[in-house]
Amino acid sequence: MGPSELLRKTLLTLAADTRVRDLIERAPVSRTVVRRYVPGAYDTDAVAAVAELRATDRRATIDHLGEDTTDRAQAQAVTQAYVSLIDLLAAEEHTHGGWAEVSVKLSAVGQLLPDEGAAIALENVRIICAAAERAGTTVTVDMEDHTTTDATLAAVRELRRDYPWVGVAVQAYLHRTEADCRDLAAAGSRVRLCKGAYNEPETVAFQDDDEVDKSFVRCLRILMDGAGYPMVASHDPRLIDIATALAESAGRAADSFEFQMLYGIRPEEQRRLADRGHRMRVYIPYGEEWYGYLMRRMAERPTNAMLFVRSLLSRS
Repeated sequence: MGPSELLRKTLLTLAADTRVRDLIERAPVSRTVVRRYVPGAYDTDAVAAVAELRATDRRATIDHLGEDTTDRAQAQAVTQAYVSLIDLLAAEEHTHGGWAEVSVKLSAVGQLLPDEGAAIALENVRIICAAAERAGTTVTVDMEDHTTTDATLAAVRELRRDYPWVGVAVQAYLHRTEADCRDLAAAGSRVRLCKGAYNEPETVAFQDDDEVDKSFVRCLRILMDGAGYPMVASHDPRLIDIATALAESAGRAADSFEFQMLYGIRPEEQRRLADRGHRMRVYIPYGEEWYGYLMRRMAERPTNAMLFVRSLLSRS
């Protein structure tokens, strides 16, 4: 295991460590640094970030942070938070044409509740999708750890009966994702391809960075050659160049695919892609539950971890 892979494993372990989480969350300096990657705790903070992005022709997808909900009332509260967010985005005229959409984790809206979790999550996402449709925008369903992949894809298939524009994320580090991309690369299908950011066993996921990159390119080729709408979620310059070349080879117009990056990561590259006429969408997380999100983002790209540590040291 190389140094970057070891760091990734360590960060993913820390993401689940409540003692470390409490220590970091209580540190005053942490919140100052985190605002670079999470614009705030409230929907107004997220909407303000959208306005800043639009000024440089960047789109947005917004994630209300929080997952692994085990209380039905909390799942309903998260659902209502999304509806309120979408209504606020519409009021500020950010939803027309899909400039701002939302990303939803099924575990945040009830998927893990006992007995009827899948049905409850589906019902709650339907409510969010109805609000998005009224506002003229879309919803993308995030992918979580591999134990939920089948259930998530099943929910997306069901949602697309009424809302064919619902997007879904797939993770290149899973062995199964190449086959999933073949199934998903249909007309109108919006698919976000990312590397993956959960601590998965080698029985289901590639462990070597090079193997993950190769899988990403194989999946990307399938999506670009398909009839759907690929959403390329990567900060890797090499993968961005490959995606651009594959899109050109497939004869794709600039509005038939998009790039996606995380809020606060490589903003100069985000603006460069937008300036070159590419669709560029930024993933904006907001809310109090930022710890797990941030740790997985650092694990996904170890240089993010060094950036965060340097920021902490420079402000301490």
